[in-house]
Amino acid sequence: MYLFRNMIIVLASASIFLCTAMAASLTIKQITENVNLNGSIPGGLKFSPDGARVTFLRSSVADERVLDLWEYNVAEKISRLLVKATDITGGEEQLSEIERGRRERMRITNFGIVDFSWSKDGKKILFPLGGDLYEYSLASQSTNRLTNNKTFVSDSRFSPQGSYISYIENNNIHIVNVNSKVIQTMTYSSSPTVKNGVAEFIAMEEMDRDTGYWWSEDEKYIAYIQFDEKNIDERGRYEVIRDGFKVLKERYPRAGTSNVTVKLGIMEVASGQTKWINLGDNKDIYLPRVSWVPNSSGIFYQIQNREQNRLDLIYADAKTANKRTILIEHSKTWINLNHGLKLIKNGKEFLWQSERTGFNHLYHYKSDGKLINQLTDGDWVVNGPVKLANDEIYFSANADDYLERHLYKVPLISDKQLRPEKVSIRAGWHTINFPDEGNNYIDRFSSADQPTQVSIHNLSGERELWIEENKINSDHPYSAYLGQHIKPEFGKINNKNGDELHYRMYKPENMEPGKKYPVIFALYGGPGSQLVRNVWGNLLHQVWAQDGYVVFTLDNRGTSNKGTKFAGAVYHHLGDVEVEDQVVGANYLKTLDFIDGDKIAVQGHSYGGYMVLMSMFKAADIFKVGVSGAPVTDWKLYDTHYTERFLGQTSSDEGLYEKSSVFPYINGLKGKLLILHGLADDNVLFNHTSMLIDELQQRAIQFDFMAYPGQTHRLGADRMRQRHVYETQKRYLDDHLK
Repeated sequence: MYLFRNMIIVLASASIFLCTAMAASLTIKQITENVNLNGSIPGGLKFSPDGARVTFLRSSVADERVLDLWEYNVAEKISRLLVKATDITGGEEQLSEIERGRRERMRITNFGIVDFSWSKDGKKILFPLGGDLYEYSLASQSTNRLTNNKTFVSDSRFSPQGSYISYIENNNIHIVNVNSKVIQTMTYSSSPTVKNGVAEFIAMEEMDRDTGYWWSEDEKYIAYIQFDEKNIDERGRYEVIRDGFKVLKERYPRAGTSNVTVKLGIMEVASGQTKWINLGDNKDIYLPRVSWVPNSSGIFYQIQNREQNRLDLIYADAKTANKRTILIEHSKTWINLNHGLKLIKNGKEFLWQSERTGFNHLYHYKSDGKLINQLTDGDWVVNGPVKLANDEIYFSANADDYLERHLYKVPLISDKQLRPEKVSIRAGWHTINFPDEGNNYIDRFSSADQPTQVSIHNLSGERELWIEENKINSDHPYSAYLGQHIKPEFGKINNKNGDELHYRMYKPENMEPGKKYPVIFALYGGPGSQLVRNVWGNLLHQVWAQDGYVVFTLDNRGTSNKGTKFAGAVYHHLGDVEVEDQVVGANYLKTLDFIDGDKIAVQGHSYGGYMVLMSMFKAADIFKVGVSGAPVTDWKLYDTHYTERFLGQTSSDEGLYEKSSVFPYINGLKGKLLILHGLADDNVLFNHTSMLIDELQQRAIQFDFMAYPGQTHRLGADRMRQRHVYETQKRYLDDHLK
């Protein structure tokens, strides 16, 4: 989201030029060219069942948008290409509308091989490509096509024992017997609005559930969700493209309107018969999680009420579908969903994560819901995967530093730990991936000094080998720019309530004494986010800072990983306390002698775009320039689960929605405002911006606007468009701040 400014500094003298590396400043052109300056970072990392390999996805050399399947052989300590996607597709991959929407929900921006699964014996890898299924054999090192369908298949996987392959086609569950190759359709939709085994829009977009069916470990049963979307208003959504437009009929659950109705069933695979679980009289519910007990005797599932202040954990028997409630969580604001349920001891016990103390912590339960002990406690949060090994619990948390995430451990049988034992070693941000079996783990690590590295560690935290060291040496694509790299400063300030607000600041190098510099607030500010972290930063911020801007980011109240009180401050107050805290940050900057307090801009996208508007409208004397990408403007236009979590239903208090929209504050605009939006956005619909544009025009308020035909919520799906977005924004900032 910013402009291009070409500044290459050559340290002049022939001998220096020949003998040393040039120190170069970054430009937008450079960071958007077909070279990943952050290094080649593998994604989708998975251990093979025997732990002998790590498979991953990596961008093709010919086209970085296309992902190929690779493996790292642990014994041989080498990586090799397994499947090149374009060898199968022959070129550009055409996605169905359903698959395109599904990938948008899953934040998948690539083509090629975007997902895969291992067979239990570790001999084969299943992956979808171009709408069909393929199987790679490690023994023969060859790929076999499994389906040749006219319609797109999705959500494919091997069954737990490897006897079947399952997938979704035409909104129903299908299975293939691996030995006989016989295909069975396991579910049938009674109408076009009824879908089986599929994750509904809200599940994928807001609840982090991208599937609607689950195999039992013994392969005798499939638990699945059936939903009916007939009560959701069907409306036309325009997609304006290069040379025309499409009208797509979609059912988008806007705040205050109907959701899908859901059913949960357990199907016996042999007979195809389904027993439906009685979910209760209240049909206006969410079903965020389903998990099988390891011995296949039943499932644990979670029900969240429409208000999202209650969460029930329930067990249902596989044979009878009889149920019993295990535990219930309550909140005065909202309950954050997580993936913290971990069944242990063959399902006789389980681990649970709860924010009942005000911070997310670990609890140890008997399978009947009897609490054994609370494992962790303190003013910090558990926020990562959980593994039981050698009667110790391993988990990710920020127990030592809000800016960092580490791997920790505590004994399974212990009193609650205020300071658990830290396992990971280096200061920074660790993202941990545990295998199903074995005691090694994959660590994706980065810090402000180091772009993402991927390595394998043992449970003592010791690194055993690199998968991708990604060291910035002379061969690294970023090495030419390292001499001008600016490391951010981190700090804390307090708001009027005494809340600690963390910030990150990039300052231009070699600042001139007495000179005052313009500021760009790069923000998001919405619930569920944390931008201020000790991680390798956004190279666009480097471009800005190297071009003479102070780049400032502050995590306001409402953001995550500081407990429910800090996050819950936005409950029924969206767009209020967030702006207050950003103003605190601006007032702090004005006390610094190198800041030009009359030249402060604010930039953000999505919720960040909403924050730009609210900041420009409500704090116009502070924020003089705004760049707002795909902003929410009226929360009645956004989806149920996200919006009602913070504002309640529209019927409960219409005034909350009015106060949290941007429209009551439009007349406050004094500065320069640029709005950008994709004309095929199916998340923050273009209606948000069209309403804002119309309102500004009716009031004769001047603004600037850039539309992107065919682009979805992620503006800049390809590098040239991304460059255009960045250069447009940067040019706007330069025009009004320099």
